[in-house]
Amino acid sequence: MQIFDIDLFVIGGGSGGVRAARQAAQRGARVALAEMAQMGGTCVNVGCIPKKLYSYAAHYAESFEESHGFGWVGEAPRLDWELLKTNRAREISHLNGIYLALLKGAGVQIIEGRATLVDAHTVDVGGKQYRAKTILIATGGKPSVPEVTGREHVITSNEIFDLSPFPKRLLVVGGGYIACEFASIFNGLGSKVVQLYRRAQVLRGFDDDVRTFIAGEMIKTGVDLRLNADVAAIERTAGGLQVQLAGGSSVTVDAVLYATGRVPNIQGLGLDAVGVRQNDEGAIQVNGQYQSSAPSIYALGDVTSRVQLTPVALGEAMALVDHLFGPTAGKKPRNMSYEFIPTAVFTHPNIGTVGYTETGAREKFGPITVYRSEFKPLRHTLSGSSERTLMKLVVEDATDRVVGLHMVGQDAGEIVQGFAVAMKAGATKAVFDSTIGIHPTAAEEFVTMREPFKG
Repeated sequence: MQIFDIDLFVIGGGSGGVRAARQAAQRGARVALAEMAQMGGTCVNVGCIPKKLYSYAAHYAESFEESHGFGWVGEAPRLDWELLKTNRAREISHLNGIYLALLKGAGVQIIEGRATLVDAHTVDVGGKQYRAKTILIATGGKPSVPEVTGREHVITSNEIFDLSPFPKRLLVVGGGYIACEFASIFNGLGSKVVQLYRRAQVLRGFDDDVRTFIAGEMIKTGVDLRLNADVAAIERTAGGLQVQLAGGSSVTVDAVLYATGRVPNIQGLGLDAVGVRQNDEGAIQVNGQYQSSAPSIYALGDVTSRVQLTPVALGEAMALVDHLFGPTAGKKPRNMSYEFIPTAVFTHPNIGTVGYTETGAREKFGPITVYRSEFKPLRHTLSGSSERTLMKLVVEDATDRVVGLHMVGQDAGEIVQGFAVAMKAGATKAVFDSTIGIHPTAAEEFVTMREPFKG
């Protein structure tokens, strides 16, 4: 009979790893967690949190301008980039400390350093080996930069937050949500932003109406969005980074941000040595209980590339701990559902979405009815802004169930979160129609759309 020093050894101190470690320790398990960087992972350190803080900062410029329509007079203040960076860093450090305190308070043994798998039950960190009954890999993902001439001159989302000096001219390469968010953010902060995307429209995988609408809104705010465009080479010159584009033209900028996707962070883990299977992109393959091809080794979050969202990693962690150690007293075991996962994109304006796109709903359910509304928000009747809002419902004809809900507009993420609860509960269009709206709000449009869209 094997003897183990640890019941659960977690590799990775991001959202999923920390949640799993805490929950398991609170069940009485002996838990250790290894992390080689700051606690909190991508989300806390170089992802969701700092990005949202910078998004807030970027909105102030347009708010100052819009305030004139409401009677406010005077010049807008200037951005102190160094102060913003300092304040952000202080808050992130505070969050790092909270994560550490939560782990220590739960009784988790924290091990600093890079972890490597020795065998199916042994982890090496800095030359010291630990024997564990179960190992959880939650090492997340990392930015991916394609091979391009001058690749050494580019930055990724890991470095963008601490650029010095502030980039007055920024090139963003990519068309996913990270690229679109940073294009919006730095445009709002005062950069002259050019965004390149090699496909015909940004945000592949989102509803087509949302994609087209947000592209138009971003262009209106000043982002120079160039579709069907790509980088050929990058060269540093006295005037900045000269970027040659496919097709012959060029652009000179102060910084080039590549936001062209993320890949699983699996280098140096020793997966091959212990027989953990991966897909072609390097993601760890797991079953419905997050178990890898090595029975004692589990994985969750971005390293599995299922749905790369922090709340998904948190949900997976709680489901896994219930599976391994049982649910908390009086509770049923939790299961992770991947249907109707709400998400937001913090472009300017924001995107909020839950459920199926129009195209996806037709493929899944067959006959559907679409409701669509586009309008100028009340705020902008005085602000002078030309920003518009898009709202859309997708309804399955056979059941009247609302299976897709999409919004582009201010506070879209805040609005869509509540509707996601209703959709998880199976709300029908009739339920939406019978719900009283809060007036005057943009959100009430979702319960007042009556006429199917004929576009």
